[in-house]
Amino acid sequence: MSIVAVRNLHARLGGRAVLHGVSFAAEPGTLTAIAGPNGAGKSTLLRGLAGLLPGGRAEPKRVAWLPQDARCAWGLTIAQVAALGRIPHGDADEAAIDRALAACGIAHLRDARVDRVSGGQARRAMLARAFATDPAALLLDEPVADLDPAACFEIMDLLRRTAHAGRAVVVVLHALDLALRYADRMVVMQDGRIVADAPPEAALPAAAAAFGLRLGPDPAPLLLPG
Repeated sequence: MSIVAVRNLHARLGGRAVLHGVSFAAEPGTLTAIAGPNGAGKSTLLRGLAGLLPGGRAEPKRVAWLPQDARCAWGLTIAQVAALGRIPHGDADEAAIDRALAACGIAHLRDARVDRVSGGQARRAMLARAFATDPAALLLDEPVADLDPAACFEIMDLLRRTAHAGRAVVVVLHALDLALRYADRMVVMQDGRIVADAPPEAALPAAAAAFGLRLGPDPAPLLLPG
């Protein structure tokens, strides 16, 4: 049974059509990577799944959404940022906050101000906010964009474990190597439509084509300039 889904979703931004009848359901126990070039509609689809578009609906206690440009402009501590994820529950569950900080590798920074840490650490704080909600579905737009390679692997490991523990995790990624390594399912978007929805290796040719790339020879299907 899907936790979040859209059916025949159309969307316009600034008078321009960005989604054309897209249908998608996120399954529990699955890490889904949404890939595609800039302007393909990936972030808009995620907003639809989060119930943030007309006609959409999502229960805040069950769904956590992390936008691509998520940041905190206030001088809050990292623990206070994570605690924002408890707002839908109407509490400040310290155990949930502690678990979120530990999972995101920033428990040692709980008292640091979020505006005085590195961009990557601030990004982890926003991710901890999503985890503190303790949701059934995590919708994350480029969650590793500001992280170094080792941190990317660490966070993607966490997301895969989270999905395989029974939650639905949907991640927008531009890094196709991460999608191949970690995702159970890859959804490829182009021009506001889903052009492939399959296990990553099966979806890779469509992803390469969407980015204007070509696949190298076996045994390593490297992405090469088109």
